[in-house]
Amino acid sequence: MHAAIATAVDAPLSLTERDVPEPGFGEVLVRVTACGVCFSDLNLVRGHYPFARFPVIPGHEITGVVEATGPGVTSPAVGTAVGGQFLYDSCGHCDYCVRGEQILCSAKRITGVVADGGYAEYVILKAGFVTELPSGLDPIEAAPLMCAGITAFNGLRQGGVRAGSRVAVVGAGGIGALAVSYAVAMGARVAVVGRSQEGADAAKELGAELFVATQDTDPAEALKSWEGGANVILNAAPSTAAGAATLGGLAPDGTLVFCGYGAEPLQLPIQPMVLNRLHVMASPSGSPHDLRDALAFSASHGIFPKVTPIRLDEAPAALDAMAAGRSSGRSVISFV
Repeated sequence: MHAAIATAVDAPLSLTERDVPEPGFGEVLVRVTACGVCFSDLNLVRGHYPFARFPVIPGHEITGVVEATGPGVTSPAVGTAVGGQFLYDSCGHCDYCVRGEQILCSAKRITGVVADGGYAEYVILKAGFVTELPSGLDPIEAAPLMCAGITAFNGLRQGGVRAGSRVAVVGAGGIGALAVSYAVAMGARVAVVGRSQEGADAAKELGAELFVATQDTDPAEALKSWEGGANVILNAAPSTAAGAATLGGLAPDGTLVFCGYGAEPLQLPIQPMVLNRLHVMASPSGSPHDLRDALAFSASHGIFPKVTPIRLDEAPAALDAMAAGRSSGRSVISFV
């Protein structure tokens, strides 16, 4: 099979051939249809994950079809269209795993970081951590839902978004654009915080009623004037400071959710947090049940990202464009 391999930190991806792997106990072999190119893949090659295993095949926004099953697997069956996510597996017996919150397991492993991922024609995945795709989903268009989609959907859900909530999304890139669409479909009123007015039209097309350009105004002040502030702010930007700058834009009892972040430490003023009972939390991708819910919600509401199909040998250039801030939409490696 053809594969792209991350061999070391700051090393370019190596395009090579490998033998197709065989599934072991509890595993399935998936013939990859598509794999999204995620910012986390860039973080892998930049060395932001000290627990990463090199060499490794990146990629965790995987769609494909079950080609073979290993011993002990009764589901999914061969021929089933499935998705593979950020969470590769977990210990299976801690309290979080037993409660279905495997994403919080201290022994969890990450697809494409410590276990080979989807930048290849075939991938081995754990049977209990793949999710059957709802019928009608285009596997190329749906690939980014396996990370960007579940992260946006679950971040909003963990933040307590409900119909009528005022929701501000910081950064309308991959995760952010989906978060706007999800929040609108949940019945929320939505604002988008971006760097310049260039993103205003796109935000309004997604359903946002307010756009705040941080180059022109203080985002906290602008959000505070939005009928007293946002009930939930979801930071989808790859910057900790960008999210922190909006804290003052929360309404009392509001929640700031970090789905995106940078290397800089989080610094927040404690007094307004105490006086207004503000909440600050972070939300990772999600567990298998979260992905199932995100996919079902996406299918029922027709929410999908704008994608650009690319070949496997174009993946290094896609990561370079992402690093330089030149990427728009979501690049998806297509094997069809």
